[in-house]
Amino acid sequence: MLMAKQFLIIGAGRFGSSVARTLFELGHDVMIVDKHEALIQQISNSVTHAAQADVTSEVVLKALGVKDFDVVVVAIGHEVQSSIMACILLIENGARYVVAKAQTELHGKVLKKIGVNRVVFPERDMGQKLAHSLIAHNIIDLIELSPNYSVVEVAAPEDMLGKNLQELNLRARFGVNVIALRDKAGNTNIAPGAEDRITAGDVIVAIGENKALHKMGWI
Repeated sequence: MLMAKQFLIIGAGRFGSSVARTLFELGHDVMIVDKHEALIQQISNSVTHAAQADVTSEVVLKALGVKDFDVVVVAIGHEVQSSIMACILLIENGARYVVAKAQTELHGKVLKKIGVNRVVFPERDMGQKLAHSLIAHNIIDLIELSPNYSVVEVAAPEDMLGKNLQELNLRARFGVNVIALRDKAGNTNIAPGAEDRITAGDVIVAIGENKALHKMGWI
């Protein structure tokens, strides 16, 4: 079971709300901030805390205590200047890890230049996918096949190293099927057998119900 983390989501539009709701549903503490009162009212019952505030104000950001959050997601919409200003203030005030939504490639380059840890593009990273990947750093990729099933690509956990698939018995224990293994050289073993062993640097590609993958800490 993954430990609960604290997230600050800046911007309660469609993308920010999707990230916030998913993180909250997964058992994490989520605070969302937006300058529009109507958006805050819409999402207030779906997160831990919701507040109306202008995050381009350094006074506001200091009051929020950005250092206390594990991750801050800047999900401001089309206001590029506000997005950049918020990121600058977050970094200057000691935010641990900043993820920011970019509108264009140029916007993304600017965000990286000022020190944003991760830049995402809405058309490439849906809110739920980002939310799942933020809480489990070993996740490399996540593909949602349906509301209940996903394919995940994860770095092999330490407790699985040296064991073969028969010993791990993931299908019987969790209902999760390993459909491929990729070694650190990039070689992929499609449909691995029971005797295939997990080694350091391996990537596991697996499919299963979301609740089973969540139980394993893989989403």
